Amino acid sequence: MLEQFQLLATTFSKLAWGPWLLVLLLGGGLFFLVYSRFVPFRHLGHAWKVLRGTFDSADDPGQINHFQALSSALAGTIGLGNIAGVALAIAIGGPGAIFWMWVTAVLGIATKFFTCTLAVMYRGRDSEGELQGGPMYVICEALAPRWRFLAYWFAFFGLIGALPALQANQLVQILRDVVFIDNGLLEPQGDHFIFNLTMGIAITLLTGSVIFGGLQRIATVASRLVPFMSALYLGTALVALALNIDALPGVIKLIVVDAFSGDAMAGGALLAVILYGVQRGAYSNEAGIGTESLAHGAARTKEPIREGLVAMLGPIIDTLLICSATAFMILLSGVWEDGQSGSGVTLTAAAFKDLLGTSGIVIVFVCVLCFATTTILTYSFYGSQCASFLFGTRYKTHYRVVYVAFIIVASVVTLEAAISIIDGAFAMMAIPTMFAAIVLAPRVKAAATDYFDRLAAVDSPVQPDENRPSGTG
Repeated sequence: MLEQFQLLATTFSKLAWGPWLLVLLLGGGLFFLVYSRFVPFRHLGHAWKVLRGTFDSADDPGQINHFQALSSALAGTIGLGNIAGVALAIAIGGPGAIFWMWVTAVLGIATKFFTCTLAVMYRGRDSEGELQGGPMYVICEALAPRWRFLAYWFAFFGLIGALPALQANQLVQILRDVVFIDNGLLEPQGDHFIFNLTMGIAITLLTGSVIFGGLQRIATVASRLVPFMSALYLGTALVALALNIDALPGVIKLIVVDAFSGDAMAGGALLAVILYGVQRGAYSNEAGIGTESLAHGAARTKEPIREGLVAMLGPIIDTLLICSATAFMILLSGVWEDGQSGSGVTLTAAAFKDLLGTSGIVIVFVCVLCFATTTILTYSFYGSQCASFLFGTRYKTHYRVVYVAFIIVASVVTLEAAISIIDGAFAMMAIPTMFAAIVLAPRVKAAATDYFDRLAAVDSPVQPDENRPSGTG
C-alpha cells in the first residue's frame, strides 16, 4: 500500500508540472514586474519601516502585526525547501537550477507584492464572522460569481499542499543519518521503518501543542525562532564563504553556464534544468502559489499596499539569501559530485561538515530542527484556513488532527514521494492564485499609485483613503 501511495504521488507531480506552469509563474511574474514599472522596488526602504510597526495602529483590522505576518510567512518559506530543496535541485537539475531559482525569486518579489496586497484588500469573513485573507477570499470578494469554483479549487489543493510532507520526512532523515548512523547507533543498511515511525510519533507529540494553539501561538513562536535561525544559518555560511572566497567566482560561473546548457545534470536537458529550478524556487518562496497570502492576509492594517511591500521582502530573504547560501556551500564543497553524500538534507549536512568540520554539521542540525518545526507550525495554519473555508471553522480542529497524523505518514515514505505530494498540490494552487492576481492587477496598481502619491506628498504617516477597499471585510 505504501508503494502504491508513493507511485501515485510521483505520477501526480509529473502530470501537474510542465512547461505551461513555467509560463504561468515566470510569465506572470514578468508581467507584474513590468506592469508595476518597478515602482514597489524603489520603496523597499519604506517596507522595512512598515515592518517595524511605524505606521499601523493596534486597532486596525487583522489578527497579527506586520512583523508576525512576515515571520509566519517566512516560517513557511524558510524551511527545508532552503536546505533539502536546494540540495535536491543541484542533485537532480545540476548547478544551473540555482540560477532559475534566482530568476523565480526576482520575479516572485513582484508577484508577492500583487498577491499579498490583494489578500488584505479583499479579505472576507469566515463562518464565525472573523476577518480572513487568502486567494479563496480574494476570488469570492473581487471576482464574478462564475469564478467562485477557483476558490474551492485553491482551498482543496491547499489542504494537500499544506501537509508537512517534506519537513517531517527530512527532519527524520537528518536524525537518522547524522545523529544515529554517523555515531554508530544505527546500522546504515537495512530497514529503518521502525526508527522512522518512532521519530514521526515523537515529532507529532512535540508540535501538536503549538499547532492546536492557533495562529496567535504559531505567530509568537515564529517571530522568535525565524530571526534567530536565519541569522545563525547565514552567519555560518558567510564564514565558510569567507574561508573559500577564491573559489566563489568559479562556483558562480558554473551556475550561470549550466543554467543555459544543462550539461552538468538532468541528462543535458535544458528544459529539465529550468523546470526543476523553477519548481524548487516556487517551493522555496511560494510566490504565486498563494500560501503566503494566507499569512499576510491576517496582517493588522488598513493599507493593503503596506502588506504587499512587507511581503516583497520574503523572496529576498528566503531565496536570494538563504537558498544561495546553501547552494554555495554544496558547490564549494564538491560533495554533490561524489555520489556518496546522500540527497536532500543529508547532502547539505555533508557540505557543511566538509567546509567547517564538526561544528558545521552541528549548526546544520540545529537549523534543521528550527526550520522544520516552524514550517510544520505555519503549514498547519495554512491547511486550517483552507479547511475552514471549505467546511466551516468548526472543522479546523478536525483538520489539525489529520495534519499531525500525517507527520507520521511523511516520516516513513521516501523523499521523492514526500516532495511530489507538495509539488503537485502547489502546481494546482498556482492556477487560481495567478489567475486572480493577473485579472485584478489594475486595482492593485491604482491603489499603489494612490498610496505612493500620498507617501510622497507628506512626511507624516500615510492616512488611509476611506473610499478604497481596505481589507476590512
